Amino acid sequence: MIDRFLKIREDSEQLCKSLLIEDYSVQAIEFTSPPKWHLAHTTWFWEEFILTKHAVNYSVYDEDFSFLFNSYYNNVGKRVLRPLRGLMTRPSVNEVYIYRKYVTDAMVTFLNTNPNNEILDVIEIGINHEEQHQELLAYDIKYTLGNQPTFPSYKNSYKTKVENQAASFIKIKAGLYEIGHQESSFCFDNELGKHKVYVNDFEISNKLVTNREYLDFIIAGGYQNFNFWHDEGWSWVNTNSIVAPLYWYKIESEWWNYSSSGLDKVDLDLPVMHISFYEAFAYCEWKGYRLPTEFEWEIASDQLQWGQLWEWTNSAYLAYPGFNKLAGALGEYNGKFMINQMILRGASVATPEGHSRKTYRNFFQPNMRWQFNGLRLAK
Repeated sequence: MIDRFLKIREDSEQLCKSLLIEDYSVQAIEFTSPPKWHLAHTTWFWEEFILTKHAVNYSVYDEDFSFLFNSYYNNVGKRVLRPLRGLMTRPSVNEVYIYRKYVTDAMVTFLNTNPNNEILDVIEIGINHEEQHQELLAYDIKYTLGNQPTFPSYKNSYKTKVENQAASFIKIKAGLYEIGHQESSFCFDNELGKHKVYVNDFEISNKLVTNREYLDFIIAGGYQNFNFWHDEGWSWVNTNSIVAPLYWYKIESEWWNYSSSGLDKVDLDLPVMHISFYEAFAYCEWKGYRLPTEFEWEIASDQLQWGQLWEWTNSAYLAYPGFNKLAGALGEYNGKFMINQMILRGASVATPEGHSRKTYRNFFQPNMRWQFNGLRLAK
């Protein structure tokens, strides 16, 4: 457990190694958070949920930090509102790193006291929580740098790959299938409880939709034809003048997109990414297919090569039968977000190793597209 804990602490900091000091405090848009905030919030989590409650004689690093770096835990107390995270030039980046070391050292000392299984369960949540923030940090860094006028390059290893298998549809027979986490390993509460669903015969693509295929939708006027869109999606397209996936730019009649290597011509053979649920749905409508439900995706997952991009499904984020929230602040982790959000399944190239599983239920509002996502067709 100590080795795992130290690794995730180091991994978070490694993500920021290529940043300039000026990059740490920027909040490019309301739904992102500054890198400095992520580093401090994931540290506050350990201080709040483990050290202050269970470590003997632990002294809080700074009483103000709970207000500054609490995210959404109403049970813990007041906090800085999310849109204001980028206004915090204090504490300094250097002090946040000092704070991280202070809490990390205290956690190692505490872990050496052999905490009981109940506490270890919360520590397991904390490790997975920091891994989630590592992926969000990757999204937020890309959004900040991808909206710079010079499109700067930066270091990371998050590269998608061309899927070389011959395109085909996998046939799944109708029947009663068991859904939800069924192993003894860790899962989040929203993956429980295990239950059965009946599905009709369906087919699901063995490949993600590519940039080439999605470009055909653009050229065919998909963004100008209301017939392919939900009414809410059509309003979003027109209100925001959306004409292509996020980070795509048309320069002298050619499409370019931004990645960690800077601005390059769109690689037509790579899976399309950074599209909203609205766009994924509209593409399916234009193509004459549909998105899979999250249950269909999970049933077919063992036959899919998944993990490059989170995949939109046509399922709303709702509780499974028998879902129970934990008491207190940790009960706010998932349950209170089960409204107005859509499920994505799988994982992405930015998902930390060991953090993914076929029952994982990621969720975002249907207009969100800065996450590393794509789509797979079903019929």
